[in-house]
Amino acid sequence: MGWLIVRYVRHVFPIRRAQSPTAPTAAGLPPDRKRGALLAADLQDVPFWRRATPAVVATLLVGLADLLSGKDRYLAPLMTVVPIIAALTLRPLELLLVCSFGLFAVFGLSHYDEVDNVNDERFLYGAMVSYLLLTVFSAWVAHIRMRRAAAFAAVSSVAEAAQRALLRLPGPVVGPLNLAVRYVSAADASRIGGDLYSVLETPHGTRVAVGDVRGKGLGAVQTAAVVLGAFREAAYDESGLRGVAARIEASVERHAPDGEFTTALFAEFRTPGVMELLQYGHVPPIRVDPDGGVHVLHAPDPWVPLGLGRLAAGEPASWNQPFGGEDVLVLCTDGVVEARHRRNGGFYPLAERVGPLVRGAARSSAELEAAVGRVYADLLEHTGGELNDDALLLLITRTDQA
Repeated sequence: MGWLIVRYVRHVFPIRRAQSPTAPTAAGLPPDRKRGALLAADLQDVPFWRRATPAVVATLLVGLADLLSGKDRYLAPLMTVVPIIAALTLRPLELLLVCSFGLFAVFGLSHYDEVDNVNDERFLYGAMVSYLLLTVFSAWVAHIRMRRAAAFAAVSSVAEAAQRALLRLPGPVVGPLNLAVRYVSAADASRIGGDLYSVLETPHGTRVAVGDVRGKGLGAVQTAAVVLGAFREAAYDESGLRGVAARIEASVERHAPDGEFTTALFAEFRTPGVMELLQYGHVPPIRVDPDGGVHVLHAPDPWVPLGLGRLAAGEPASWNQPFGGEDVLVLCTDGVVEARHRRNGGFYPLAERVGPLVRGAARSSAELEAAVGRVYADLLEHTGGELNDDALLLLITRTDQA
C-alpha cells in the first residue's frame, strides 16, 4: 500500500516552476524532471489539500482494511505508515495536523476491535507510542527535506543565472531571422550543460553558432564559455566565416581543458535566399521547404571538431545552400538525434519526422514557436519523456521573403 501511495505522489502532483526562455514549457517538461523536482522540493506551490491527500488516503485505507477484516483482526498499528507518507509532501506543522487525524483513527479502530479494555489495552498503548514516535520523527524528516529543498532552489537559481550569463539568450528576432529554441540540460539539479548556441547581427551579416561540447558538468561549461566568448569576438571582427571558426579553434586549443573538443556548425546569412554553412563534425542541418520536404545538408568536405584541428591536414571549407523566405532551417545537437526510443532503443529519426512538424512554420514567429514545441513533444514521445543527454533544438526562418 505504501508503494501505491508513493507512486501516487510522484505521478499526480504537477510542479509549476518558472521556466527560463530556453527551457521547455511546463507541458513539455520531461516526466522524470517532474518526479525529481517533486522528491527534492517542499511543494510550496501545491495546495495543502493536494499535498495532504496521500496521507489522508493512507489513513482511510488502513481504516477500511481494519473494518473489512472484522473485529478479530487488529490492523490499527498499520496507521504508522501515515506519518512516513506525510513526510514526503507536508511541512512539519501540516504533518502534525494531518497525523492527529490518524491518531483519532487509531482510537476509533481500537474501540471497534475492542482492544481498549483492561485486558487488551497494552496493544492500544503500543500502537499509540509507535504512532507518536513516528510522527515526531517524520516531522523532523519533513524539516530536513525543506532545508534541502531550499539549498536545491539556491543551486538551481545560480545555475540558471550562470546559463543566462553564458548563453546571453537572443530574442525571437535577430536581423533577418526568426528564432525558436528548446534547450534541455541533462545535468542533475541544473539547467546548464555543454550544448551552446549564439545568434549575432554583425557588420558581415547575421551569424549563427551551434555547438556540443564533449562531456558534461563544469568541464563542459568551461569549454562552452571559451567557444561562445571567442565566437562573440570573432563574429564582429572577421569578414569570412572560416576566419571566425579559425579564431575559435585557436581559443579552444589555448584555453579548453586537455582532451576536450566541441562539434560545431556555423551559418552566415548575408544575402537573401542564400546561406553559408561551415561544419566541424556536428550534426548536419536540415532545411524544410514550404511543402514539408526535408533536405539534410551534408557538408561536401566534413571537418574535425573544434580542438582537434591540429590532427587534420588542410583547411575546412564552407559551402552555400539556398534558404528562401518560406524555408525552415532545423539545427540541433546529438542529444536530439541520438535520443533512444523508450522500448526498442532506436535513435530519434529527426529527418523522417521533422517535415510535417515544421511545415508552414515560416508564416510567423508564433507558428515557428509552435513548431519547435511540436518537435520537442515528439522527441519526448519517442523517448518516453526522458532525455539522457543535453539537447538543443533551434529553428530558423527568414523575415525577408526571398
